[in-house]
Amino acid sequence: MSTSDDASVYKITEELALVQTLDFFTPVVDDPYIYGQIAAANSLSDVYAMGGEPKLALNITCFPLDLPKDVIKSILQGGHDKVKEANALIIGGHTVEDKEPKYGLSVTGFIHPNDVVTNSNAKPGDVLILTKPLGLGILNTGIKAGIVSEDGYKTAVRTMSELNKFSKDAMMKVGVNSCTDITGFGLLGHAYEMAEGSNVTIKFHADSIPIIEEALSLARMGIIPAGAYRNMEYIKNHVKISETIPQEIVDCISDPQTSGGLLISVEKNKSDILLNELKNSITPYALIGEVLEKQDCKIIVE
Repeated sequence: MSTSDDASVYKITEELALVQTLDFFTPVVDDPYIYGQIAAANSLSDVYAMGGEPKLALNITCFPLDLPKDVIKSILQGGHDKVKEANALIIGGHTVEDKEPKYGLSVTGFIHPNDVVTNSNAKPGDVLILTKPLGLGILNTGIKAGIVSEDGYKTAVRTMSELNKFSKDAMMKVGVNSCTDITGFGLLGHAYEMAEGSNVTIKFHADSIPIIEEALSLARMGIIPAGAYRNMEYIKNHVKISETIPQEIVDCISDPQTSGGLLISVEKNKSDILLNELKNSITPYALIGEVLEKQDCKIIVE
């Protein structure tokens, strides 16, 4: 709890530990099936961030009484199909009445106790690799306003619904020091948790960070979710951002992500191997920074 890790881990035997997490949220797209897929991928992600393999999931659902049953069925079908893609099982769940739809999962996975990857073990000299592009919160805000192009919408859906399983498998094969998934606190917020927990400073290279192009365009128009401002307010005393970096990039690196990618801290001599393992990823990925000895701030962006 002290390092705000992504999921809980409970050691059962010397060779087996249980990984458990829970997440759910309101719709981010109009299509109920796609919403179910995104919510499930997001819920599964915390287990992947710990290096675990999801095995069981329970639906968490809140629906208004006037929501058509075929819409409810589509949401649950989307979640079911994404969990199946993860080679896991939905074994039940619980539904309550609510004025606004909400859907997600409680996920249980397994891992060898010696293989657990935390967000608090980044080492000076490590490099940082991000496995999905940023800008999802901004795009979701634009989608709700009806001002996102068809290509932008498809890019957002493809990115959010993509499981982090492939990236997790790659990092576990290579062996890494630390990992967290980038969700509601944005890149800066989750990096701050990694830096604080690891007692290091993290440095990002702004021009290396993958950002969805349409999100940058929307950010220039001022289409920014309120969560981005809250994220920046929370970490403003712990981050130094070069004055030469455009505001739209600053907005994107504080943007709250839905089902974002993994931020992986890996030894520099393993980085090329990990990047090669990621080469078949369907989402853009990149080496975006490095881990430094602790300085007077937690995050540097240049």
